[in-house]
Amino acid sequence: MSEFNKLSLDAVQEEGFKPLRKTFSEGGNRNNHTSTAPGSFKFKDPLFDYYKYIDYREEIYVNRLREAVAIKSVSAWPDHRQEIFKMLEWTAAWTEKLGGKVQLYENPCKTQQLDDGTTTPLPPIMLGSFGNDPKKKTVCVYGHLDVQPALLTDGWNTEPFELTEIDGKLFGRGSTDDKGPALSWLWMVEAFNELKMDLPVNIKMIYEGMEEYGSEGMFETVNELAKPGKFLSNVDFFCISDNYWLGKNKPCLTYGLRGMSYFEVGVECSTKDLHSGVYGGSVHEAMTDLVKLMSTLVETDGTIKVEGVMKDVAPVTEKEQEIYETIDFDLKNYAEEVGVTTIGEARLRHDNKKDLLMARWRFPTLSLHGIEGAFSDPGAKTVIPRRVLGKFSLRLVPDQDPKQIAECVTKHLNAEFDKLGSPNKMWVKAHHGAKAWLSSTDHPNYTAAAAAVEKVYGLAPDMTREGGSIPIATWLEDATQMNVLLLPVGACDDMAHSQNEKFDRKNMVNAIKVLGCYLFEIAKIKGPKPSECRCEPISMEDMMIPGAFARGFRCKCEI
Repeated sequence: MSEFNKLSLDAVQEEGFKPLRKTFSEGGNRNNHTSTAPGSFKFKDPLFDYYKYIDYREEIYVNRLREAVAIKSVSAWPDHRQEIFKMLEWTAAWTEKLGGKVQLYENPCKTQQLDDGTTTPLPPIMLGSFGNDPKKKTVCVYGHLDVQPALLTDGWNTEPFELTEIDGKLFGRGSTDDKGPALSWLWMVEAFNELKMDLPVNIKMIYEGMEEYGSEGMFETVNELAKPGKFLSNVDFFCISDNYWLGKNKPCLTYGLRGMSYFEVGVECSTKDLHSGVYGGSVHEAMTDLVKLMSTLVETDGTIKVEGVMKDVAPVTEKEQEIYETIDFDLKNYAEEVGVTTIGEARLRHDNKKDLLMARWRFPTLSLHGIEGAFSDPGAKTVIPRRVLGKFSLRLVPDQDPKQIAECVTKHLNAEFDKLGSPNKMWVKAHHGAKAWLSSTDHPNYTAAAAAVEKVYGLAPDMTREGGSIPIATWLEDATQMNVLLLPVGACDDMAHSQNEKFDRKNMVNAIKVLGCYLFEIAKIKGPKPSECRCEPISMEDMMIPGAFARGFRCKCEI
């Protein structure tokens, strides 16, 4: 790790940073530091020096990200498991240097069994904290420090584990998913320290090293730490920055994620692969049965053909309709981004913004992923495979239960197989499943984040949902009953999980600004700490109590 010397404010000034004591600001945007309207009342933004300090330290943040990217913490590479330990220790050391407390919490699953039957140690979960003032609210941030596999031969234009800047874009595996965003919380704390500013809230951190490979041990850890008196029991708000804006320029907050149910359907026709010229026509072929079965799951227009899947999907409300109308989204740019503009008729399934976004976020989908056991290499091979497995999944929406979906899918495939009259062996296996997650954009956690984004960027964020799944959001909310905020800081073209992953330099800088501003907005929230107040929401009868409305009661314990 590079040496970090804590600077006093005087030392910072000697290096060239000078807090502007007589300049007044309306936000963190570099071009929006002063209010110049004739006759306007000028006021001092308490975070102006903070914004300026971050701008001054920009190059330092890039160099630190370069160090982090160089650590090949790929959770899918068992032979690199020690790199995950190294990345967690690197982050823990920085947390301690900045005055925080750290515990490397033993992973409750201890070891991971590999495909070859051997085992390898699972990395710990890093628990960090800054401040423990019982009068302040507590925000817990989640992040992950492991990354997806990456090789130059995969199609990268630069070495994936060497941070490379091109035109203000920082290319490197983990730059945006999720090392850059996760480490931004530390640099935010550092800035507060250097400027001698008290943190407006207590901060807790829960960082893992296996998110890209199933988060083994995290579900058990969250449920254990949420018990009374333990690490998560006094958390009032959660914040996660592990997703992305809808577009390249306008920030957003995410209030909904789809869940998932993953399946395989298998068919076996023999104990060995067979030559199609010698045996073709004499056996019932497994591949033929499987293709028939998979074709019964979904129409070419995306309509799900499995009975019972759609019965729990809630109708769209008028309020939802209004949210989609104002979202900044360009269909043409999206078509180019997903690569359909040069294929066939070059069209998407929907020709308007609202319907397309609802199809991505608001309704369930069923996708076919592949067939295991079939010949897929270049060239020709005339084989009848003995055993084939079809892989497919459904993305679920609120009110859909993965267990109930598994029952529907299994019943459907069994019925369709019976129709074939095949003597082959068929089975259905439901793999991992996760419920959808939905929050409220009216929750104080979201209004605080929206205010912070607007102050830094100069415009209100879009409120979006996503088609993907982030199970930790549901786990944290279910275990603690506290609100979880998804606060993305990267752009839609950051290419997480893909070749040439990047984090825009300007977004890296603004991320640190937004996080600090968000904490100030959280501190403004009135009322008891949510972790100490377990009241049911105020009812209309409660609001009829004299003075309730005028005094702004939020829950029964304030009456």
